[in-house]
Amino acid sequence: MKAIIFDLDDTLYDCTGSHLAASRKRLAKAMVQTGLPCTEEEAYLMQEKLSEKYGPPYQVITEMAKMFELDNEFIKNASNAYNSNEISDIKLFPDVIPTLKELARENYMLFLLSTGIHERQQKKVEILELEPYFDEIIINDQEVGLLIKDCFKMVLKKYQLNPKHVVVVGDRVKVELKIAKSFGMTTIQMLHGRFKVETASDFVNKPDYKIKRIFQLPTVLKLKSMKKTRDNLKIVAIGGGTGLPIALEGLKTYSENLTAIVTVTDSGRSSGIIREQYGILPPGDARNCLVALSETEEQEDIYRLFQYRFNKGTLNGMSLGNLLMTALTDITGSFELAIKKASEILSIKGKVLPSMLTSTHICAQLEDGTIVEEEFNVRAPQKSPIEKLFLRSNNIECPQEAISEIRQADVVIIGPGSLYTSIISNLLVEDIKESLKKTKAVKIYVCNIVTQPGQTDNYTASDCVKAVIKYLGEGILDYVLINNNFPNENVLKKYRKEGAEIITIDKDLADINVKVGTEDLIENIDADRILWEKQDLIRHDPDKLANSLCKLYSDALLQKNNTIIRP
Repeated sequence: MKAIIFDLDDTLYDCTGSHLAASRKRLAKAMVQTGLPCTEEEAYLMQEKLSEKYGPPYQVITEMAKMFELDNEFIKNASNAYNSNEISDIKLFPDVIPTLKELARENYMLFLLSTGIHERQQKKVEILELEPYFDEIIINDQEVGLLIKDCFKMVLKKYQLNPKHVVVVGDRVKVELKIAKSFGMTTIQMLHGRFKVETASDFVNKPDYKIKRIFQLPTVLKLKSMKKTRDNLKIVAIGGGTGLPIALEGLKTYSENLTAIVTVTDSGRSSGIIREQYGILPPGDARNCLVALSETEEQEDIYRLFQYRFNKGTLNGMSLGNLLMTALTDITGSFELAIKKASEILSIKGKVLPSMLTSTHICAQLEDGTIVEEEFNVRAPQKSPIEKLFLRSNNIECPQEAISEIRQADVVIIGPGSLYTSIISNLLVEDIKESLKKTKAVKIYVCNIVTQPGQTDNYTASDCVKAVIKYLGEGILDYVLINNNFPNENVLKKYRKEGAEIITIDKDLADINVKVGTEDLIENIDADRILWEKQDLIRHDPDKLANSLCKLYSDALLQKNNTIIRP
């Protein structure tokens, strides 16, 4: 790849949020002044409602004129107000400038192609101070300018570019990305704003990638340059609990070949009750991963449905998702087949597999010599530290498909998740452990952000890594990825009340034969989020985590490709 063409609105800054809101306020004021019989607030809310139904502003304005029997003068004045050159309070997305600088260092040619009213788009470019970062900025006037297709042709001809070497980044699948596809360019949809749910009308015009944050772009391009695309990059993620679905959610950007291998030793709450009464493997962790891998447009609605817990009656405390998985197990005849059927229903990209088919429990020998059995008791707080973890059963059957996926993987992610009950519980399965030893995949352990009372009290990062190596074996793990962004004291106070602390990066890591990657991995706790459990905790940001993991993998691949074997 040699060149990248960026769209502007909702690609480099929040047009739908800040700019669109300002435009709608102007429009509401102008419409009321021109005769709309309501308040400005009512006019604003009416725009929002109609825009969901009719789309772009002209249809909304026309529809409102029809509703109130207003003339063409109303439509003209309203349109002029909406398209006013008045612009304020717009800012680039936080990672735009660092990303553009990084791409320039990688010797990409960078172009900005923005379509709209010329004077207004030019003003945006000036306010955002974008000129220094692009080889050329093209502002195409939507009223008198060229077609976007002709603008692309112009860039290709002027800079003698082969379309196969050009990437186009934009938010509109049916405009700039569709046209770029027709040239044979690589297309990347920015999932932000009004058009983030827009889909291609056919497979041919489907974007090659979808990203939520601009900082993901260099990693996508680096992997592509190594011929690791969404179609062929094989990622296996091992774990459970709340951490594994977070990782999967982010990794969907980089791969359609994701396999989640989940623990099935849960014994608490809804999963524990179903396990006891129906004799099936606990479905909770598999359920979360299925939702995380879902490619349906209604993922958030599906999440709320699958996570719904009844709060009264005989079903009090039961998860609807767990009940659905129980029903599918009964219908299909096995837990494995239930997962496959749920995968079809949810249109997931990838696979979800249990780490074992045997119904057993994890047990722990504590430092004071006490033996505790079942996951609920192993993770219980205020007990002696865990000395050794083991399974109640000796003969554990592991799905052959899980073994095969690990052997064929490019990269294996271990974690994040509860160290003993979500991660090490999988490493106790001998076939999983042996497959990890034999696979040529890059193996990365993701360290938790905070300690967990009852499991990792007073643990540092090196303590976590040593625990994984204790059960996995020496020389198997390639990398550990650790968060280096520590939240403020007010946030930490909530954890300290529960006996938890941030896991620190300590000097003992240098003595362990594992490469260390440190990144800001914390999710913005002020933003709206999908929560994989009821508590609102500090957790890994899906996009930051996946991006950091794929960067580590690409670095490992680069080192491997550059290694010269000497006699």
